[in-house]
Amino acid sequence: MTSLYQILMLILQIAQFIIFAHIIMSWLINFQVLNLRQPLVAQLWDGLNRTLEPAYSRVRAFLPKNLGIDFAPLVVLLVIIGLRIILTNNVAAFH
Repeated sequence: MTSLYQILMLILQIAQFIIFAHIIMSWLINFQVLNLRQPLVAQLWDGLNRTLEPAYSRVRAFLPKNLGIDFAPLVVLLVIIGLRIILTNNVAAFH
């Protein structure tokens, strides 16, 4: 059962990394450090958007529409961190 715990933690860690990469890349694109006309940047950006959009769209359905900032990545990130804390606090159930 320890293997199951480690696999779940790895999946959550990878998801957290992907969200951080998406957030940082969006900042770099908005500040014109990265250019979407470059094929590699465009492919990475499209891949990240396609990967994360299902989770973000579910969260956006519950968030207010009139906010100027998209809080969906923050909410998804907080959920992932919360799941990691819950799993870590209940690690005894996996032994």
